[in-house]
Amino acid sequence: MELNRKLKEMIIEELQIEDITPDEIDDDMPLFGDGLGLDSLDAVELVVQLQVHFGVEIKNIEEGRPALQSINTLAKFVEAKQTESVNEASS
Repeated sequence: MELNRKLKEMIIEELQIEDITPDEIDDDMPLFGDGLGLDSLDAVELVVQLQVHFGVEIKNIEEGRPALQSINTLAKFVEAKQTESVNEASS
């Protein structure tokens, strides 16, 4: 759950979202549309910030669309990519 908290804090800070705290973002809340209300420009910035903060890269829309659904899907994506990187480094 620590990763979820870090993701929420990063989103609020880097996307300059006001009037919401990390505790107010439900882990399953949609990040786009009627959920948190992010748009396509936010998605681009989010992809950049994931690389800066967590060292993971979203390479294309097929990879990004399912990852950027909610905090939970984003956390699973980050964990999977970080595990993949560790496994590649130790091979």
